[in-house]
Amino acid sequence: MSGMGPPPKPASQRRRTNPTIAMTRLPAEGRQGDPPRWPLTDAGYDSEVWAELWSTPQAAAWERLGVGCVRIVARYVVLLAEADVGEPKAAAEVRQIEDRLGLSPQAMLRLRWEIAPDELAEAREQRSAPKPKTSVQRRMHLVDPAAAGQ
Repeated sequence: MSGMGPPPKPASQRRRTNPTIAMTRLPAEGRQGDPPRWPLTDAGYDSEVWAELWSTPQAAAWERLGVGCVRIVARYVVLLAEADVGEPKAAAEVRQIEDRLGLSPQAMLRLRWEIAPDELAEAREQRSAPKPKTSVQRRMHLVDPAAAGQ
């Protein structure tokens, strides 16, 4: 066992600790309410994409960040339309903004965001799921009801 060195110090005696950084929980049902007013003067934007983005769980975090984030999301919508028609520079910008807005699982992890479990949906799902049969119920199920009546 030589070469292993001394055992680690107890946590209370360590100089440096690596505290667990809490995750920001985003609502599974997404942000509620109407999207913010379009902030850019350019009227040519896709209002469906704008509304869809502002109904995501990430939008709840954007809203907390304030007005500056509204403009970033608007720029993302404009660049997304340009990327969709094949503009190569727009495609690169879209990927960068997606990371900053937490629109991919990896970006959410980097931002320390997680989608909170939808407890109401889970409760409904549990109520509607068939309950496992007991051993007595399984044995009773094997009996032919027509034969049992004779």
